[in-house]
Amino acid sequence: MHRILALTALVFGAAAPLAAQQHDHARMHPAAGADSAFAVMQERGRGVMGVDQYTSRHVFESLPDGGRIELQRDVDDTTGVTQIRAHLREIAGAFGRGDFTAPFLVHAQDVPGTRIMAARHGRIRYRFTDLPRGGELRITTRDREAVTAVHEFLAFQRQEHRAGDSR
Repeated sequence: MHRILALTALVFGAAAPLAAQQHDHARMHPAAGADSAFAVMQERGRGVMGVDQYTSRHVFESLPDGGRIELQRDVDDTTGVTQIRAHLREIAGAFGRGDFTAPFLVHAQDVPGTRIMAARHGRIRYRFTDLPRGGELRITTRDREAVTAVHEFLAFQRQEHRAGDSR
């Protein structure tokens, strides 16, 4: 519990002094620089994930048996790639235990789908795979209600991170 409180303070504290430099990211919404709520969420994401969200690419893809999350750096960055891989491995373990604290910290709200995913965590498998500039977290289940929850989770993430239409 102390770790969660410390992480919460770190993330929300880090979000206050937003970086003055705006990053040009072709896949981001054109108004991203002017959208303070998006910028604050991106900064919380940097605190939780350990990499610049404006120079990293998210993919949230819904699949018939669950889905996948892909996170890769847009630039050559060995340290960033290592951080992404560590983060996704940590997320795989946490989600597998039904712990969805990280998405809550990034989005500062309950994330759709996570309550059912937590309740049915024993029926969902999370498998991490290295990708050239980051990694992928594959989420699979045969439980129909869990699949629906995973799809809700991924749709929310896609929208919040402005990650395009990766159904």
